[in-house]
Amino acid sequence: MQSPADILSDIWASADGDKAALARVRLTGEEPQIPSSFRVAVAGQTTIAAAGLAAAEIWRMRGGEAQDVAVDMRHAVVECRSERYLRLDDKPPPPAWDAIAGVHKTGDSRFVRCHTNFRHHRDAVCKVLGCVPEREKVQAALMQWKGEDFEAATYAAGGVVALMRSYDEWSALPQARALAQLPLISIEKIGDASPKSWSKEPWPKGDRPLSGLRVLDLSRVIAGPVAGRTLAAHGADVLLVSGPELPAIPWLTIDTGRGKLTTFIELKSEAGQAQLRALLKEADIFSQGYRPRALAALGFSPEQAAEINPGIVYVTLSAYGHAGPWAERRGFDSLVQTTTGFNDAEGKAAGINGPKELPAQMLDHATGYLMAFGAMMARARQAREGGSWHVRVSLAQTGRWLWNLGRFEGGLNTPDLTGEAVHATFMETVSSGFGMLTAVRHSAVLSRTPARWSRPAMALGSHPPQWPARS
Repeated sequence: MQSPADILSDIWASADGDKAALARVRLTGEEPQIPSSFRVAVAGQTTIAAAGLAAAEIWRMRGGEAQDVAVDMRHAVVECRSERYLRLDDKPPPPAWDAIAGVHKTGDSRFVRCHTNFRHHRDAVCKVLGCVPEREKVQAALMQWKGEDFEAATYAAGGVVALMRSYDEWSALPQARALAQLPLISIEKIGDASPKSWSKEPWPKGDRPLSGLRVLDLSRVIAGPVAGRTLAAHGADVLLVSGPELPAIPWLTIDTGRGKLTTFIELKSEAGQAQLRALLKEADIFSQGYRPRALAALGFSPEQAAEINPGIVYVTLSAYGHAGPWAERRGFDSLVQTTTGFNDAEGKAAGINGPKELPAQMLDHATGYLMAFGAMMARARQAREGGSWHVRVSLAQTGRWLWNLGRFEGGLNTPDLTGEAVHATFMETVSSGFGMLTAVRHSAVLSRTPARWSRPAMALGSHPPQWPARS
């Protein structure tokens, strides 16, 4: 198996990073860290290190001194489970899942996973099954269905579910074959624009690599918000755009909201679209997790964004990739794990007849760090070469990468990390708009520009739809 340093080197080279910069990275810790047959800890460590190194390189490009980047593997995997360790006024998180979410058996003895934390997704499942949202009723109704038929019908109804497939079953699908033709991260030039040099106004150098950069964050749940949180940790002004009617998961909003401003915009209204266009004109990075046609219909596709603001870096997150028959399919980490073979493989490694989840939402977290990495590398290219840039990542492609890192025989026998050990070592306590938060510190340690969140997590919609002054 590749070493962590070699894995990081491959990620770095995929975005045309300067090979010499890798000499300034120190990766510590040993695998495995938590119980899994997959290399989840090194996946967290190397994606976080890639983002940290990108920030360090931008600092150097902006006239700062070269600096070292260190990432401890245990700290990294803890950060990739940050939502479970968060404490609000010393209280742990509430139950994470809706009552009918999770795994059910179907009439053809297959397993399906339902994601029903958002009400409209739960309603879609119940509409297809013709039952009330009670676990026993859902399970009874599913015994009248074949798993693949239920998956197709629920997606058609606007829901999000996944049939548990083996890796071989997944690999035989056209979508898996389409992903095999794509890179881990796609960074493409989509328009002409003059370089936005770091040495000129309006980007003051400040005291961190991304000081003065403006990031529009149109994302929810984990991967996209983690990307925004990472950019904020390195000094960017990140403005999270949501809407009062959009569903959210409060605990995740608190955890990933550290360092961000947050505003409400009604994107389906002309006034809201005008507000977003005004913000986009002054932005450096536009990071979003909506399905492609949704934003294009509102006037904010990558190409439309590049017309509004030539030189923009536009970052797109998808569930299953931007090519293939599933390019428009909705999805979350737990569902992508289920349908691409991870749950089946972990279950077999554990000797159980059924699915077993990875011990972290690693597809989400690693993809979030890759989003931040790609955004910074594209912004660095913009400063050198000009142009508008489109960065694309997906949960499924991150999963493909994780699978190809290799597996541990007996990895599931690894003792899990205790909450006591985590809270004694990797946490910080800060005030917020919700109360006192005890939360995981960022695990990428930069020697000259330490990462930190200078803004407290706040309730969604707490700020006006405007950028702060660059200072």
